[in-house]
Amino acid sequence: MATADFCITGLALHGRHGALAAERSLGQHFLLDIDLTAEVGAALTSDKVDDTLHYGHVIKAASAAFGAQPYNLIETLAAAVADALLEQFPAIRRARITVHKPNAPVEAIIADLSATVERRR
Repeated sequence: MATADFCITGLALHGRHGALAAERSLGQHFLLDIDLTAEVGAALTSDKVDDTLHYGHVIKAASAAFGAQPYNLIETLAAAVADALLEQFPAIRRARITVHKPNAPVEAIIADLSATVERRR
């Protein structure tokens, strides 16, 4: 089995996630980092897109999972995205998802707030 690690960094999405009513009604911008390990043995010799993990399909699936329902917690959201990717792509062996919430409503000046969840098959 030959694997490769794939990273998609800073996927910008708008969502209505959060525990506060204002977060649910107004929504806010989130950033997703998607770090995957996938089986790609055939692609290493064939050099064909169909034999590897297609970035575009991963982004589409992650975006759909992100928007499927609102979550109170970004760690729950990260888990939902990781689980969806593992379910939809049998080649994925490990999914590590970080959800960044740069505009989190906290009483402090912050550059970012994030939670990371990792799932493995």
